[in-house]
Amino acid sequence: MNPHPTPTEPGGPRRVEHDLLGERELPAGAYIGIHTLRATENFPLTGTPVSVHPELVTALAAVKQAAALAHRELGALDDRRCEAVVAACREIRAGLWHEHFVVDVLQGGAGTSTNMNANEVIANRALEILGSGPGDYALLSPNDHVNLGQSTNDAYPTAVKLALHEAAHALAPAMDRLADALAERGAAFADVVKLGRTQLQDAVPMTLGQEFGAFALGVRDDTAVLLRSTRALCEITMGGTAIGTGLNAHPGFARACADHLAEITGVPVHPARDLVEATQSTGAFIELSHALKRFALRLVKVCNDLRLLSSGPRAGLAEIRLPELQAGSSIMPGKVNPVVPEAVTQVCFDVVAADTAVSLAAQAGQLQLNAFEPLIAHRLLTAQRRLAAACTLLATACVRGIRADAERAYGHASGSAALATALNPVIGYELSTALARRAVAQRRPVREVAGEAGVLPPEVLDELLDPRRLAGG
Repeated sequence: MNPHPTPTEPGGPRRVEHDLLGERELPAGAYIGIHTLRATENFPLTGTPVSVHPELVTALAAVKQAAALAHRELGALDDRRCEAVVAACREIRAGLWHEHFVVDVLQGGAGTSTNMNANEVIANRALEILGSGPGDYALLSPNDHVNLGQSTNDAYPTAVKLALHEAAHALAPAMDRLADALAERGAAFADVVKLGRTQLQDAVPMTLGQEFGAFALGVRDDTAVLLRSTRALCEITMGGTAIGTGLNAHPGFARACADHLAEITGVPVHPARDLVEATQSTGAFIELSHALKRFALRLVKVCNDLRLLSSGPRAGLAEIRLPELQAGSSIMPGKVNPVVPEAVTQVCFDVVAADTAVSLAAQAGQLQLNAFEPLIAHRLLTAQRRLAAACTLLATACVRGIRADAERAYGHASGSAALATALNPVIGYELSTALARRAVAQRRPVREVAGEAGVLPPEVLDELLDPRRLAGG
């Protein structure tokens, strides 16, 4: 028999809990309480529980652990209760009991249901540690002891910030691995001369190494932007309670809790400069969301370029070959599609959509609180997890296996009328234009047309129109 059943499991002993609306029965051994039970009934929206975000569950436990330690330090919580709460929180942070965090990721109440879910699970597990059983709230209460000196409005946003900080620092290494893979291919392609293109039209020569090196640098820049955005997540509102005024919190709680939280998590959190402002503000979430959107858009551009450069294999550019992973058509024999860039692009579109959802939620708060942080938390945590997976997939299943068709790439560069650009400083733009137009119309190389016109000695034309020299080689 499950010692910690869900409320819907039939049979077995029951216990009764009450709240301002009345009484409800739960299985006697359930770790959740009446507040969580009502939330599961009230918000049957996505079918996705908050436990899908383990970072958020562990962050909630870290917040409650820090609060208990701070209150013991301040004399507001006795040693026995504090130690039981801390022990329960440590278990959750180690990965236990996450299955009891059952409220839907989308919920009304500004995160109250998630906060109470945490309070109840921690309290009931702590009661077992004390030698009692779930529901003995006279001994240790979800509200009076686990939530002591707190409100959902300071505890929940603090946990969300910690969770997002952890997720960002898990995403950054995945971005680094992608940048490393792009840079490695850039080094391998350093001598592959190709044609650059602007507005999908022929431009001047470059190397494939330069192209991939630019991809790598862009990803590294976005990683730096992401990590900078996490600094704002370190400003927390613990001690502000309901609206930032600190009602029911010990005067020293904000600092003591932040110090313990920093020690527990290793994140350099600190009390907000103005708890009233910080309680209503979603600025840190907006900054992070924009950093994720920036990277997603960059990644779309990289994937688009990879698909263009590999288009063909006969009628497209075909200057690179992507790894062949699966058959590309149920009807066309031999077709192979760029499936990894396509999949990664869809992840990026979803991240851009998440930024829109976060923006709408952020502007929808009124007066002293934003009630829509559950959506913000869910979309940003999901976005970071998916981007990390996308970076890993793109690096390992695509970029590292890219090969160059150096002969085809050089053929495009050497045969393009855009080489006439190199003649501008010597014979002028007008004559260079005429030669380029003639080369295009006659489908002949610029070198041949210019030599026939006698505009410069052959050896000078050979030097000026050498694609390798023009690419910076």
